[in-house]
Amino acid sequence: MTKALPAKRYLALSGGVGGAKLALGLSKILAPEQLTIVANTGDDFEHLGLSISPDLDTVMYTLAEINNKELGWGLAGESWDTMDALARLGGETWFRLGDRDLATHLQRSTLLASGVNLSGVTQSLCQQLGIIHPIIPMSDDPVRTCVKTDKGDLAFQQYFVREQCAPEVEGFYFDGIESAKPQPQMMDLLAGDELAAIIICPSNPFVSVDPILGLANVKDAMRNNSAPVIAISPIVAGMAIKGPAAKMMSELGIPAAAAEVARFYGNLIDGFVLDESDYGLKSEIEQCGIHVHCTNTIMKTLDDRIDLAKDVLSFIGSIDDKTNKKKKENL
Repeated sequence: MTKALPAKRYLALSGGVGGAKLALGLSKILAPEQLTIVANTGDDFEHLGLSISPDLDTVMYTLAEINNKELGWGLAGESWDTMDALARLGGETWFRLGDRDLATHLQRSTLLASGVNLSGVTQSLCQQLGIIHPIIPMSDDPVRTCVKTDKGDLAFQQYFVREQCAPEVEGFYFDGIESAKPQPQMMDLLAGDELAAIIICPSNPFVSVDPILGLANVKDAMRNNSAPVIAISPIVAGMAIKGPAAKMMSELGIPAAAAEVARFYGNLIDGFVLDESDYGLKSEIEQCGIHVHCTNTIMKTLDDRIDLAKDVLSFIGSIDDKTNKKKKENL
């Protein structure tokens, strides 16, 4: 009897809301042994004595289908009694933590304090939430995204939540990234030959994806793997579906256009998925040596998430990884 070959695997790199939506769609199609999701942890910070991982939590809550679908983040059916009581006591409430959400941060902080690393904590939380697809942090070491602004350097959550993205952006840096080690499972997948593709979800390229790519040896490992790298644009018709990506691009002097996202990734990617409204940019991106697929990328419903995931997987199947491998070597 002939032994069945192992199923091809996919590695998805995700930030928060937009990336989590596609990750959910992929999880509805791919078996747990086929899909690993790496979440950005550059947004992580310590607040009220707790270790908070916003992007990890958004991906977890989304895959567990317990997220607040209106906001895109947090938990459905949330209450805010603790924050209201904290306000009465004069405490910091600019980063609002729901009562149920607090349980996640309490458990994470307790496990980290006991010596469990962030990967182990995330695995434990996912198991308790009934999530069967592996979700891993980009690193077990702390990396902190900082935003250079006209008001000075701000930790990401201070810029994003406390300041509501109002300061003008001048650049970014990732504190601790030089010494942080990329998550071993991610690197093992990148070093192996089982990957069918590496998928960069539609997340902010500057503050959600770049922290992952900036970890030691990650870009080289992606280039050396024969699997194609596919990115989905978070910019549609000059606007970010969620978050400040378009505003950041404009303030950095970069046109807020999907083609600029493709240029940002450059020769790291083999394929790029555009929203159908940006079809006019297809040939411009193809001239950079990147395969382009146009489809609906706006994910309002679960069916939209699944449909986009199917389109992405179909697009991956149309790309010859050997051709792209040769292309990368010649660049």
